[in-house]
Amino acid sequence: MQLIRCRAAAAGLAAAALLLAGCGTRLPARDFAAPTVGASAGAGNPASDTGVTSSQLRIGIITSLTSPLGTEVLSGPRYGALAFFQALNAAGGLHGRTVQVFTCDDGGSGIGNQNCAHQLIDQDQVFALTAGSSLDYAGAPYVSGKAVPDVGGQPIGTEYDRYPHLYGIYGSNAPRDGRSVGWDGTLYQSTEVYRFFKQRLNADRAAVVAYNQADSLSYARQVAQGLAAEGYHVLTRTLDLALPAFQDVATALAADHTQVLFDALDTRGNTGLCQALDAAGVHLAAKVTNVQNWVQTVSRDYQSAPGCRSVLWATSASRNYADTSYPAVSAFRAAMHRYYPDREPLLSAWELEGWAAAQWLTDAIASCGAAPTRACAERFMNRPQTYDAHGLLIPTDFTPEPRPSGLTRACLNAARWQDTTPGGGPGTWVTQVPDMDTNCFDVPQLAYQP
Repeated sequence: MQLIRCRAAAAGLAAAALLLAGCGTRLPARDFAAPTVGASAGAGNPASDTGVTSSQLRIGIITSLTSPLGTEVLSGPRYGALAFFQALNAAGGLHGRTVQVFTCDDGGSGIGNQNCAHQLIDQDQVFALTAGSSLDYAGAPYVSGKAVPDVGGQPIGTEYDRYPHLYGIYGSNAPRDGRSVGWDGTLYQSTEVYRFFKQRLNADRAAVVAYNQADSLSYARQVAQGLAAEGYHVLTRTLDLALPAFQDVATALAADHTQVLFDALDTRGNTGLCQALDAAGVHLAAKVTNVQNWVQTVSRDYQSAPGCRSVLWATSASRNYADTSYPAVSAFRAAMHRYYPDREPLLSAWELEGWAAAQWLTDAIASCGAAPTRACAERFMNRPQTYDAHGLLIPTDFTPEPRPSGLTRACLNAARWQDTTPGGGPGTWVTQVPDMDTNCFDVPQLAYQP
């Protein structure tokens, strides 16, 4: 089945590479699609499954909140989902049931993640998990073994392309039989991001910069492979993780006349490299980051590199969190302003995707009516129809497909940082495509082993 979607190329490796260091408006019911909200709890609401009573539904969220990477690196999806459920409860709940959310911080460790899975499933008796963002999802086999739906998690590792009952935010057409990742240990990336910049900027010279660290180098190889498949001349450079020679890389990019720069670096590496590029007088057409670095803190993070900041782009399979022309984005921003006003300067694409994850799970549960069960919710997740979280995600699904071959139709969103808005407001991300659902390309699918 050929579907129009964004295939998140090497999403887990991308995240791993980037994580190396480390008064509002109440939302009325109309801000939610009709199936998600019930006006009142009927006396007939049964205790239909684990975590479900006549008046309450229990949901769990696992986050690597206090990991060595810091509290902001992986926390975004958690806040977005919490804001969604608070707004949902304020609008009447889910079929009259109040959603009670149980959160668990795994500390960024595999053991901590396993402990969180046991706590939420065995002790808190949650119905499902959502919006997970864990550095090491070691609890995935237990979650799947207990047949607990995990909806809309961030694919930092490969678990969402391996286990049934796990549904990553970008969808997956892999078999997900629990035995091997993807198709017998092979995953596939598509090249729409590189095609987009080639056509948009008339670019044919690119560079990829990585650390001398396994995950960073692995992701950089995938990027270089995709760029080469799209006909770019590709320069690759490696930085020492402990003592990065940013100036040497800047000199190499200048000599090679690089137009578009991709990287497998953390924020420290990105800002250090950008400062060196500005100092060397290197003028890029685009410095491309991805959804993990699509954040509101750009003006602060890149304050010493204004030239590089002015060509900063981000791509994703979800809407721009700053683009309130879309009703679902506007609802997200209103809820964040009401429930987490202190996060206005910290907003991120991952927070929007956490909201979308909660919306996805809510729609799955709502499809069951007054008597939700895990099996019923998973029938919604596994249906052949695509899902877009009320316009927040490029349509995707979890229908298993044969091993990819040939071309696929793939779409993406893209935004560029702008230091000031037309009205003179603070810097923000500005959408650069008419619509992510029609910004699509017929591109190859390239195999890789994670």
